[in-house]
Amino acid sequence: MRLSLVLAVSIVAALAVASCTSDEPAAECCEVTIQAIVPEGTGTVYLAGNLPELGPWEPDGMAMTGEGVERIARVHAAPGTELEYKFTLGKWDAEALGADGTVPDNHRLVVDGVAIAEHQIAAFKDPLRWIEDWERSGVEGQLIYWLDVESEFLGPTRHVEVWLPPGYDEDSEARFPVLYMSDGQNLFDPRIANTGVDWGVDEAIVRLVETGVIAPVIVVGAWSTDERGPEYSPWHGAPEYARFLIEELIPRVNSEFRTLTGPENTAHMGSSMGGLLSFYLVTNHPDVFGSCGCVSTHFPLSEAVWQKVGYGTPGETPDETPYIVLDIEAGLTVPEGARYWFDYGTEGLDSEYGPTHEALRARLLELGLVEGDDFLITEYEGATHNEASWRERLDDPLTFMFGHGTY
Repeated sequence: MRLSLVLAVSIVAALAVASCTSDEPAAECCEVTIQAIVPEGTGTVYLAGNLPELGPWEPDGMAMTGEGVERIARVHAAPGTELEYKFTLGKWDAEALGADGTVPDNHRLVVDGVAIAEHQIAAFKDPLRWIEDWERSGVEGQLIYWLDVESEFLGPTRHVEVWLPPGYDEDSEARFPVLYMSDGQNLFDPRIANTGVDWGVDEAIVRLVETGVIAPVIVVGAWSTDERGPEYSPWHGAPEYARFLIEELIPRVNSEFRTLTGPENTAHMGSSMGGLLSFYLVTNHPDVFGSCGCVSTHFPLSEAVWQKVGYGTPGETPDETPYIVLDIEAGLTVPEGARYWFDYGTEGLDSEYGPTHEALRARLLELGLVEGDDFLITEYEGATHNEASWRERLDDPLTFMFGHGTY
C-alpha cells in the first residue's frame, strides 16, 4: 500500500494575453510572468524549465524574486514557444508537490504575447522525512539508507540506499548477486521519485523471484546530484564515477552485506544518461561488472548537445556527430563475455534513439557478438522517456541480466 499524503498544491492559471507588436524582435517579443504563493518561511524558490535561461531544466535555473509568500519570475520566449516549467528549492529532491502530495506533471503554456501564470504552492518535497519513514512507502523487502555519502573522486555528496529482498534475514548463510543502479531516488518510493512514479524495482524483483525467473538480488541505488550529466557521461566524468563505485561503494556494500562477488554476480542499470554510465562500466570494467541494463540510453549525446545544455567550452562549430558514433568509427571494442541490454521507446525523446542504437548493433555484430545472447536491443512501441515507461518494462532487463536461461 502506498502512503497518500495530504499536501496540496493548487494551480491557478490566469493568462492575460496581449499581441506582440510587429516591430519587436521575435526572440524578445514575449514576456511571461510566473507568480507563486508559497508557505511562510520558505527559502529561495527557483524556476526550472525548458528555456535556455532556465538551464534548461537545471533545478536552480532561475531564482524567483520577492520575499515572504509572494515570489515572481519573468522569462522571455518567441511566440509559439511551448513553455514547460516546475518550481524547486534548488534541488530536484525539493520540488513543489501536487494536490495529491506527489510531484505533478510539468506546468505548460504556449507563449502568445504577454502572459501571467499564477500558482499556489502548499508544500515542497521533504525526502529526509520520507527516508526515515521508508516502511510506509509500501516497499517490499527492506531499505537501508546511507545519507550524504562522501567520495574522494566526486564533488557532491549523495544518498545511497540498499534494498534487501524479502527473506534476506531468514537465512544467515545465503549470499546474493548485486545490481547497482543510478538515479537511486527514483527506484522504490514514489514520494521521493522525481516524477512521482518510481521504477517499482522491489515489486519487479519479487514478482520474478516468485515465478522462478530470477534468484533474489540485492539492489544498491546511488542518488544522482546536480552533477548528474558530467558524472554519468563516458566522455566526461564517468571514469571518476567508476572509481567511486569500484573503490568506495562496492567494498562497503560487500563488507556490510552477504553479497556474491565477481562480474558474474554484479550488474549495473540506469536510464538515459544513466544508461550511458551502465554501458561505460561494463565496457571498461568487465572485471567488476559483467552485465548491464541500458534503458532509454541517450546515445545521441554529442559535443553540440553537450554545449547546448551548458557544459563544455563553447565553440563556433561543435561536432554534431554522436560520441558513440565517433567511438565506433575509432574502432570501439567490447570485452569478451560482457552482456548488454539496450532498449528505447517510440515516443518523446526516445523516438530519436533508433539510428544510434542501429549503429551500435551493427558494430556489436561486426565484433562477433550474438544478438539475443550477448546483447539485445529492444524497441517498445508507445513507450516514452520517463519512469512510468521504464517501470512498465523493467521485468525484461532484469530477466536478461539475472534470468536462468530465459534469454
